[in-house]
Amino acid sequence: MRTGLLVTLVAIVVVAILAVYLATQPPTQPQPTTSPTTTSTPPATTSPTSPPTSPTTFPPTPSPSTTQSPSPTSTSTPPPTQPAPTCDKLVVLTRHPTDILDATRDLFLKSDVAKKYGIKDVVFRPLAAAQWRPLIERGEADAAWGGGPTLFDSLYKDGLLLPLEGDEVKAAIAQIPKTVAGMPMMRVGPDGKVYWVAWAISSFGITINTKVLRTAGVPEPKTWTDLASLEYGKAILKGMPVTGLAQLTKSTSNTRIAEIILQAYGWDQGWVVITLTAANGKVYGGSEAVRDAVIAGEIGAGWTIDFYGYTAQLQNPDTKYVIPPDTSVNGDPIAVVKNTKCRAAAEAFVAWVITEGQVVVFDPKINRMPVNPNAFNTPQGKQRPDLKSVYDQLFQLKTIEFNDTLALAVENVVMYYFDAAITDNIDILQQTWLKLVKALNDGKIDRTKAEALAQRLGEPVTFVDPDTGQSVKLTMEYAMRINDRIGTDSTYRDKVYAAWRDAARKKYQEVASQIP
Repeated sequence: MRTGLLVTLVAIVVVAILAVYLATQPPTQPQPTTSPTTTSTPPATTSPTSPPTSPTTFPPTPSPSTTQSPSPTSTSTPPPTQPAPTCDKLVVLTRHPTDILDATRDLFLKSDVAKKYGIKDVVFRPLAAAQWRPLIERGEADAAWGGGPTLFDSLYKDGLLLPLEGDEVKAAIAQIPKTVAGMPMMRVGPDGKVYWVAWAISSFGITINTKVLRTAGVPEPKTWTDLASLEYGKAILKGMPVTGLAQLTKSTSNTRIAEIILQAYGWDQGWVVITLTAANGKVYGGSEAVRDAVIAGEIGAGWTIDFYGYTAQLQNPDTKYVIPPDTSVNGDPIAVVKNTKCRAAAEAFVAWVITEGQVVVFDPKINRMPVNPNAFNTPQGKQRPDLKSVYDQLFQLKTIEFNDTLALAVENVVMYYFDAAITDNIDILQQTWLKLVKALNDGKIDRTKAEALAQRLGEPVTFVDPDTGQSVKLTMEYAMRINDRIGTDSTYRDKVYAAWRDAARKKYQEVASQIP
């Protein structure tokens, strides 16, 4: 009994001492259930508002809705270590014909770029430029492609283009020459960022048939004025009119060439060049007809846009495309537009078009001039030494600085005056010109007299103004005053047209009367 009681008392004392000891210690922290190496602070990748803590930290995979709407402040494509944001469809505003669009869509959708960005379709909307702005403002487009630098500079000034800032598109732009023939191949803003970049080079020139010119005994043209020369007029004496151009009311490209000539030589002298070019040859119903006439050997030299010349070179080895130094060269732009929901994918499309996609231009149905010199290193490019030769020539040119605003300010007058003074009077114009060339060749007049009469034959008419009844000369200033009215008031246009036609015929007859 005593022993058991003693043991019990000892146990009670030990427990009491232990309790007192524990009561005097600070409370312990609960231990985590995870690995001892895991901290209580969550990693940065778990917070949607925190940036990655290191280049190797990946953000969570975005949902489909977030991939369609990149943050407005995001100005670059994801770095290579991040998954490319997908966008199953791109909408591209364009001024290109269907042959370019179809070839591009087919090739692009098969590319690794399309797969990387999840692009299943490219919807091209070939609309008039005036329809682009509302679509861009509503966020119904991702990119714009084709239509010339004037249009794209207008969009840029209105804040409707986004800078091309992704790593992929910057690398692609680095392959593009900044200028060609002194003209910009990209629009760089004051912030140093590129807002549009050229995908192709456009020029306006002369497609010639060397065999026809040799037979006619005239040299290959170097400038627009050669086509209007008395030298080319000698071919008419052999019954071989060698030049060709289209009615301006039926050809936008030939209208642009006429505008280039008027800016290169001035209004009065420009009309002399245009008129005497027609006197030396034929006026056709369209620019395709001019090209086809050169290919067929019907004429020796015709006004054409560049890709008509490239097509001719493929079809007839006797043909060649010539770029006069007094012409205009420009880059045809491509850009990403404001309010796109697919910025990264749109930039990837731009990058592809100016790199891998350049091979599209070598399609015989397209025949455009690539802007990227690396295009000529492709199998398709190596088969086009004709284009490479012209490409190299472009960098040696010093072309005019074409003023689109001025061209538009007189465009209606230029088109309708050409038809009134030249197309409708081609018979009397060419008869007078033939008489003049023959008189010079026969020694009946000297060179100075012949040149003076040629000048008079080609200069703009003095006519009776249908509004005032007064005699006025068709100066550039007068053309600018009536240009808009010519385009909107058909009754007025018909009256002015008739006045121009009659005045031109009277002038040609007057010149003819002065030739012995």
